[in-house]
Formats: sequence, C-alpha cells, structure tokens
Amino acid sequence: MATQVSKKEPTPPISMWAAPVIVGWLIPGGGHFLLKKRGRAALLLVSVTVMFVFGLLMRGAMFHPEKGDLLTTVINYGGFLSNLSAGVLYLLTTMLGYAQPDVAGHVHDYGTKFLVTAGLMNVLAMVDAFEIATGKKD
Repeated sequence: MATQVSKKEPTPPISMWAAPVIVGWLIPGGGHFLLKKRGRAALLLVSVTVMFVFGLLMRGAMFHPEKGDLLTTVINYGGFLSNLSAGVLYLLTTMLGYAQPDVAGHVHDYGTKFLVTAGLMNVLAMVDAFEIATGKKD
C-alpha cells in the first residue's frame, strides 16, 4: 500500500488578507465591505451588533482574564478573547463603562452568552473574509 503525499499549498502573502481581516475584527462585516461583498457585510454587521446589544440589554457580564484553577483560567481567558473578538463593540463598551459585573440570574447568564456568541460570530466572519481575500471562496 503506497502512502499518499499531500502537497501543501503555499501560505498567501499577508498583504492579500491582512486589511480585510483586521477591519473585519474592528468593525463586524468591515472586511466583507472592503472585499465588495456588501450584502454579507450588512448581514454580519447587523447580526453581530444586534447579538452584542441584546447581551448588554440583558446585563450580561464581560469576561476578564483571571487566573485560578485550570477550568477557571480557561473559561475566563476564553470568554475574554471571545468578547475582545467583537472588536469596536467590546472596546466602546469597556471604555464607556457599560461592562456589567457578573450577577446571578438566568437573564444575566443568557446576556453573557449573547456577548460571547457575538464575538465568536465575528471570528467566523474574519475567517470568511480571509478565505474570500485569498481566493479560496467566493
């Protein structure tokens, strides 16, 4: 049985994809706007922003990087990176003092999940912008 050697595709130059990915992080859908995908850009901007705003309205908590046992560290750093992935939404929220402390309750817990999900949706949008910019996807 012969082993199959897979050919590795070369990494696309950073100049091809850096601007759409960075702008897509700062402004949800911004990378798609740069790539002339206006429909996707509008859909991403609205969906990520609405999810984030709903999370704030439900008084969801923002994660902060805190150390503790392994599980606490993973949850707090993961949540923080996800919140940070929302770009300017997260930055404005923390700079203007709208970040809520963690409060017990179902609604607040769902709000926290909405905030995290908004950041993760923006990560998917950045991956999509990368793939479009490098020609792997239309």
